[in-house]
Amino acid sequence: MTDPKLLEHLQSYLTAHRKQRFDTVLAQRTKHFTVATEDVYQLHNTSAVMRSCDVFGIQEVNIVEEQNSKSIDGEIAMGAQKWVDLNRYNSVNDCILDLKHKGYQIVATTPHANDCELHDFDVTKKSCFFFGRETDGVSQEVLDAANCYLKIPMVGFTESLNISVSAAIILQYVTTKLRQTDINWQLSENEMNEKRLDWCKKTIKSYDDIVERFYNP
Repeated sequence: MTDPKLLEHLQSYLTAHRKQRFDTVLAQRTKHFTVATEDVYQLHNTSAVMRSCDVFGIQEVNIVEEQNSKSIDGEIAMGAQKWVDLNRYNSVNDCILDLKHKGYQIVATTPHANDCELHDFDVTKKSCFFFGRETDGVSQEVLDAANCYLKIPMVGFTESLNISVSAAIILQYVTTKLRQTDINWQLSENEMNEKRLDWCKKTIKSYDDIVERFYNP
């Protein structure tokens, strides 16, 4: 639980513009949707997906690193790694089990399964969108565990899109539709305050010294 007095004290170190910016962004943040990338080989793809999550208000990103383990490319993510929460997993099965435990349906993004086109997707369901390897797509484990198979309608000769492009298209559509519903998709007040505290920590210089002086004046 966030200490409200500490948070109030820390926010006094923020400019009025930055504090207002935090409030504006948090009002649009959601955990109703999340994204998982599975052993993506090219680093800039995962970084670009993270950037799209920040842009479209997705608070959590899940990365499976069974074979490929790399640091997020800050240049591509453009600072998004400061604002979204990153969950890392060593196996896709661990990731799937954790997400299902949190109440997410598993959505496999694939152009090969004729189950659900993007414009027919039910945005009221709490969902994690899985994006697979550049060459192979999502793994058989994801396909077997999936509650839904989602594809972007395409009318050209090309059968697939780069995963970062696919993620941006899907997230823009589903978050726009989500905000048109009356379901409770926003973060709770406690979750918002936890993020305010986290963002203060990542923004304020000498954060640790300020906290130490607050509790031990």
